[in-house]
Amino acid sequence: MQDISPPAVVQAQLDAFNAKDIDALMATYATDAEQFVLHGERLAQGHEQLRPRYLARFAEPDLHARLLTRTVMGNIVTDLELITRNFEEGKGTLEMLCVYEIVDGRIQRASFASGAKTLELAA
Repeated sequence: MQDISPPAVVQAQLDAFNAKDIDALMATYATDAEQFVLHGERLAQGHEQLRPRYLARFAEPDLHARLLTRTVMGNIVTDLELITRNFEEGKGTLEMLCVYEIVDGRIQRASFASGAKTLELAA
């Protein structure tokens, strides 16, 4: 994966996320990758912590990330996404700002900022 461009790595990660393909998703992350709340606490480090976080999310039947915008500056890729989730209160969407640092063709660090959560109205 070393020759793959940073936006292609992030797109492969997004595609694997939406396909709920844990092995393809893990292949986009460095084995010692770190995830953070933007400007805050570390959420996970390494595949052994990343994998269960994603598997728990993949259990949501309506999980889907829709890319709204992508900005690329060298090896930094920033995505603004609208995530469809199954919250305790019901199905809804969540805005998410994702900042990825790509090193040697894999995501080395990722930081996330959650925005507005909107619940769907029951029919």
